[in-house]
Amino acid sequence: MKAGPDIALVASLVGDPARANMLTALMDGRALTASELAHQAGITPQTASSHLSKLEAGGLIEPEKQGRHRYYRLTGPDVAGVLEGLAGLAERAGHTRVRTGPKEPALRRARICYDHLAGDLGVQMLDSMRKQRLVRQTKQSIELTGEGKRFMAEALQIDADRLAHPRRPICKACLDWSERRHHLAGTLGAAVMNRFTELNWAARDPALGSRVVNFTRTGEKRFAALFGSEQPNQGS
Repeated sequence: MKAGPDIALVASLVGDPARANMLTALMDGRALTASELAHQAGITPQTASSHLSKLEAGGLIEPEKQGRHRYYRLTGPDVAGVLEGLAGLAERAGHTRVRTGPKEPALRRARICYDHLAGDLGVQMLDSMRKQRLVRQTKQSIELTGEGKRFMAEALQIDADRLAHPRRPICKACLDWSERRHHLAGTLGAAVMNRFTELNWAARDPALGSRVVNFTRTGEKRFAALFGSEQPNQGS
């Protein structure tokens, strides 16, 4: 056996259908209880407890106690990024679920990927930022330009100089599973999504396990003013 990261171990944790459903439910960045995760996975609380122990031991989730309740969340945005990438691979390879829920179009249009905007609008935003020369991108490496810093400060009141984090880049390209192109992640992606929420331009769907992001009418107009109107999907 070769030395180095044990990919097989992580794959075995993610590969179980029940655990995959639990991890997917946590991709919106919110913490959920064991019973809520059991419901999302369609399993009993006892079975869920065993799965959660394995995911915690594997470093994919972490517990947080609040009063009498014990909550679970992903250990970081890198876990969400891997799950988003796997979803894209499954989509490309044709491994999709047969039953299409009524919210799938909404999920593809705008959703949360851990703490940043994904879906059609997330990809559109990064495309627009490149066209406006607010960022420079080389493959997965993205850098905010001087013009980009001014734009963020003036348009969204975001001070990019305060976004530095020891374990997370300011800008990162995250592969979008539905669009198969990149959307903006990193601390800037999180700050932009947080600002949309603060300004009441957008809000997460409150339904348990939902990752859908709904934009208000004002939010739609402001988003279009900053990042252009929604364009028809282009194959890539």
